[in-house]
Amino acid sequence: MIFQLTDDLIFPPPELAGNEGLLAVGGDLNIDRLILAYSQGIFPWYGPGDPILWWSPDPRLILVPDEFHVSRRLARIIRQGIFQLTLNKSFPEVIRACASIPRRGQEGTWIVEEMIEAYCRLYEAGYCYSVECWQGRRLVGGLYGICLGKVFFGESMFSLVSNSSKVALAHLVNCLKEWDFDMIDCQMKTNHLISLGAREISGREFRKRLSLSVEPPY
Repeated sequence: MIFQLTDDLIFPPPELAGNEGLLAVGGDLNIDRLILAYSQGIFPWYGPGDPILWWSPDPRLILVPDEFHVSRRLARIIRQGIFQLTLNKSFPEVIRACASIPRRGQEGTWIVEEMIEAYCRLYEAGYCYSVECWQGRRLVGGLYGICLGKVFFGESMFSLVSNSSKVALAHLVNCLKEWDFDMIDCQMKTNHLISLGAREISGREFRKRLSLSVEPPY
């Protein structure tokens, strides 16, 4: 059953999502609704011209910072210092790059203009973070997501130069270790993230971890 959201600021229990993870349709992308959604393990994902769709997949892909796998090649690239890393310097540019970069096997983007505007508002409110990867003055890679409690909810990454997004992720992981974060929510399984140390857990375990890591007022 797919639930129809109203103007009321409420979501159905995430465990009621369908087999593919779709939970609800409708609502809006205001700050309060987005924060409530993420705090319950729910996120929006939809295409141009579609209504807002809300998802809570089971199983769930997570990356525990201490389990991040740095290959010898990636470690060498980091040591070489061919990229310069910044945090929260160019959030709008990062999210627009994530929206515009072509992806194999994918037409168009799910990061529609409405979502870009919503996540920029979240950034201005202090909830969204970006990591930027530079070569000189050129932005060549990066990622963005939401920070709540001790969880980073990863949304998207991009790479214009080989390995730049991996280096950005390594920088994020180092920051999360310093901040004593518990996990990165990677949402859905990809072989790329699995190779970097991410693993799947059940929806029930994810919600349990989330309840311990993201406390009110979120």
